[in-house]
Amino acid sequence: MAEISQTIATPAAPPRRRFRWGRVFDHAVLILGSAFMLMPVLLALTTMSFSDVQIERQGIIFGLSDQMGANFTKAMTEKSGFTEAITGTRMLMNSFILGIGFALGKIVISMMAAYAIVYFRLRFATFAFWIIFTTLLLPLEVRILPSYEVVQGMGLTNTYTGLIVPLIASATGTFFFRQFFRSVPEEMIEAARIDGAGPVKFFIDILVPLSRTMIAAIFIIMFVFGWNQYLWPTLITTEEGLFTLVRGIKQIIQVFEGATIPEYGKGLALAVIAMIPPVAIVVFFQNWFVKGLVESEK
Repeated sequence: MAEISQTIATPAAPPRRRFRWGRVFDHAVLILGSAFMLMPVLLALTTMSFSDVQIERQGIIFGLSDQMGANFTKAMTEKSGFTEAITGTRMLMNSFILGIGFALGKIVISMMAAYAIVYFRLRFATFAFWIIFTTLLLPLEVRILPSYEVVQGMGLTNTYTGLIVPLIASATGTFFFRQFFRSVPEEMIEAARIDGAGPVKFFIDILVPLSRTMIAAIFIIMFVFGWNQYLWPTLITTEEGLFTLVRGIKQIIQVFEGATIPEYGKGLALAVIAMIPPVAIVVFFQNWFVKGLVESEK
């Protein structure tokens, strides 16, 4: 009996966990991929800490020197360009104006188009939606010449309006908001009608609050896309006061005289600065971004 009670009282040993090589392989691939993507940024940061003469002689440098603060200060405050009329701070502000205006314009236009297609009994609503959707086959590079002709004919070159307005029509945003609006329960629409809500009140008081996660997701996508625009600002802006960061970096490192060394440190500093706002927006609003694309409960 003592042996039996001793056997019963002894707790069973916990099962040993199996070592999962698949998980190790997955994490190794993710770590290597992250390192591969971060390496150019790290090299830009380290090379930026050297003088232009050292960068001209040695190229990309993996190490640290004492010129990083000076290059950042020059990039943000020193005037440059043909007319010496543009600073990094001004280019940063222009990039924010383009990115935010581009994103907000796309959201407003896309929501209004999707609202009309879903909730108004238009005869050719579905056909109109597919016409809008097929514009995905015509990116900016394909329609760059007619777009430029229209903007130039309206006198909108070298203006913020010319930078933003021709780009705000969005088939992608219209598609996402259309799918979202179609998932709104019919009971909510009927309740709004019973309460006397008209089309405008229903849109502003009900649909817009319901769409806040979708709005956040579309805003992040469009802001990053607008921030990284290079071709369109290059065509529309010839005045240096309207240069964006992506447009202005190349202007800074260009050499106009044979004996002049390009301002590599200043250009790399601006390149690093240009990466910070899109990355910060994606990192800080990633939860809203994911919810906006996958959330199904209304």
